Amino acid sequence: MLRKASPYLFALPAVLVFAFTILVPIVMTFAFSFYDWNGYGEMRFIGLDNYDRALHDRIYLSSYTHIFIYIAATVVLEVLVGLGLAGLITMGRKGSSLFRVALFTPVMLPMIVVSFLWRFVYNSDFGLINTVLRAVGLDSWTQVWLGNPDTALLAICFVSGWVYAGFYMTIFYSGIQRISKDVYESAYLDGAHEGHIFFRIKVPMIRGLVKTGIMLCVLTGFQSFDLFYVMTNGGPYNSTEIVPTYLVKVVFSHMSTGYGSALAVILTLVIAALGLLANKLGRKGDALEY
Repeated sequence: MLRKASPYLFALPAVLVFAFTILVPIVMTFAFSFYDWNGYGEMRFIGLDNYDRALHDRIYLSSYTHIFIYIAATVVLEVLVGLGLAGLITMGRKGSSLFRVALFTPVMLPMIVVSFLWRFVYNSDFGLINTVLRAVGLDSWTQVWLGNPDTALLAICFVSGWVYAGFYMTIFYSGIQRISKDVYESAYLDGAHEGHIFFRIKVPMIRGLVKTGIMLCVLTGFQSFDLFYVMTNGGPYNSTEIVPTYLVKVVFSHMSTGYGSALAVILTLVIAALGLLANKLGRKGDALEY
């Protein structure tokens, strides 16, 4: 009897930790979403009012627009740029090792440090970008990059691309390195040049990694709280407000734990739906490939 139960006994500590840190907070958050509660006072049951309020909350709805724009931009700036960089360094040019190290270095920096660094770069008075523009006589191009609703979101997207392009480059580089050299030799014998080899051999043979990179970009786009919080905190005029930053403001600044819980539940459902859709599309793609 003890022998049959031993696997479950070994798994019990992990199950208890998972239940305490994941399952219990999820259940409690779902329960709080039906109450009008400030986090410490009396709880008043209001049913689905918090969810109805969320569906009419202009800032909350626009935060999803901002995050999907951010995801679309980072798919290009991170995944596609990373793929292009991986193609360049696999050509075996001199100095490619130093190039790889330089591009991967931003990934190792804490995002808080990166955010503060780029706040100085974007500074309208003494920032690097405006200083260079003034030095080359393009004063009219200078901007208050993080203070202009038209440029703030794109500025943040660029920072994310600067950080994570090297991460995806490393993933794609490792995949390309596993391709047999015989494939390249056959292509060269047929008269293929580097462009043909990249687009018709390297990219198709690592398409699984590319799809995984896109899925990671989509699903982790909802976790970019630190970058947005430090650089703009949702400003200016809520033009860079995303769901996590708005949720934190609702709970800790507006002291509306019940409403914040409802927003968290909706966000969880959206991420779960995207995860299921990505998994389904990935399986469908694999089936078509084979």
